[in-house]
Amino acid sequence: MMDYLSAGDTLRASEAKGLLQRHSSHLGMAQRHLDAILIIGGALVMGRFYSTAIGLEWQVLYGCLGWILYRAGAGTSNFYGSWRVHTLARELSRVGMLWGLVIALVVTLALFAFGRYHHINGFLLPWGVAVGLGMLFYRSALRVCLHRLREMGFNIRRVAVVGCGTMADRLIRDFEAAPWMGFRVAGQFVTRHTLQRESDSPSERLARLREVQEVIDYARSGKIDRLYITWGMNREPDIRKLIEALSDSTVSLYLVPDLLVADLMYSRIEPVNGVLTVSIYDTPAQGPSGSLKRIEDIVVGALILSLIAIPMLVIALAVKLTSKGPVFFKQKRYGLDGRSIEVYKFRSMKVMENGDKVVQAKRGDDRITPVGAFLRRTSLDELPQFINVLQGRMSIVGPRPHAVSHNEEYRGLIRGYMLRHKVKPGITGWAQINGWRGETDTLEKMQKRVEFDHEYIRQWSLLFDLRIIFLTIFKGFINKNAY
Repeated sequence: MMDYLSAGDTLRASEAKGLLQRHSSHLGMAQRHLDAILIIGGALVMGRFYSTAIGLEWQVLYGCLGWILYRAGAGTSNFYGSWRVHTLARELSRVGMLWGLVIALVVTLALFAFGRYHHINGFLLPWGVAVGLGMLFYRSALRVCLHRLREMGFNIRRVAVVGCGTMADRLIRDFEAAPWMGFRVAGQFVTRHTLQRESDSPSERLARLREVQEVIDYARSGKIDRLYITWGMNREPDIRKLIEALSDSTVSLYLVPDLLVADLMYSRIEPVNGVLTVSIYDTPAQGPSGSLKRIEDIVVGALILSLIAIPMLVIALAVKLTSKGPVFFKQKRYGLDGRSIEVYKFRSMKVMENGDKVVQAKRGDDRITPVGAFLRRTSLDELPQFINVLQGRMSIVGPRPHAVSHNEEYRGLIRGYMLRHKVKPGITGWAQINGWRGETDTLEKMQKRVEFDHEYIRQWSLLFDLRIIFLTIFKGFINKNAY
């Protein structure tokens, strides 16, 4: 084994500085309580300053409603998991975005459900700002305290990595590059079997040769808290031996997928009548996450439709009065799980191509009407798709829907192309705000778009959706590739 810690790092030293480590699971519980106190208690405190504008019953209602919505969003985004794996900046941005969404939803309810317009400036916005600042402050303070304790040697996890290769090297580099996570690399095991299959220069690694039994003996010695196994599936017998042998130890054992698994689509572990299975190609649009995304679509979609109703009426009149044909163009597209759906757009062309052969619009295309050219450049032709969102056919955020003929063409040319249909198509998407929109006149352009679609599905969360919606305001409407 290649040692990184001195021989004096014993189990006794680990126990002496492991007070926070043994109680780290309570930090998540403490966060939940602090958030509840800030949100509900903050509503009551702010109510004392705005007692003439809002009664006690409304303070309690808004406070409880805010906590329920925030807790629902936090549950799907793993807010209360380990703090070791996220930077402070990322955590604060996630908290700010989620709380901002909660306030937006509460304000929407106050306007359209309760009809309490005077509650917004008189209570909701000051309460939202105060609670948001409180959340950011206490989380920052806790992080600073934890980082300081880890620098002093408290709350440290000693880890070891079994195997060599890309995943093992990446793990070690990440641990050593981020000491704030509180992980200290105790060493790396490279067995003879691994050396023969994965190392190009045996002489450089002879000092690290070990048998599987030596890995087991070292793990049982109490010098490490976590053991990460990066062997591939070809080492199943040795992996099983390690798992069984260390079942009577206190070491936390982790299996790290190899490069094959790194390319999986939203992989997760799912029990089937007691048998653990690993999903290969799956969708985040199910269970609580799917319900939350649907609520997001309904609330945000209804709010946006109420704001754009008059502009849509003006556009409809402009389309009807300046060219012959219907106002809307109904396109056949693939929806969730590849099922055929109808997608609405304002008609921007003189022709209505929707068959087996669809020619993408090009710059200066003579099929495009003058009004249609403006609508396409500004993406206003997409506005009727908010109706599709409320119908449940589309989502506000997701991979853009392609023509059926294009789907059939590219599914045979691009590996994993149809996996983009594991979620509902969206009005805006991760690929579009990164500049991959418009005509895909080369295979490379479509490959890049699909790559970003896959990244969106793998990383989906409510906050990721909100980030994309926010960026769409600045990057999604007008683009050099939109024509």
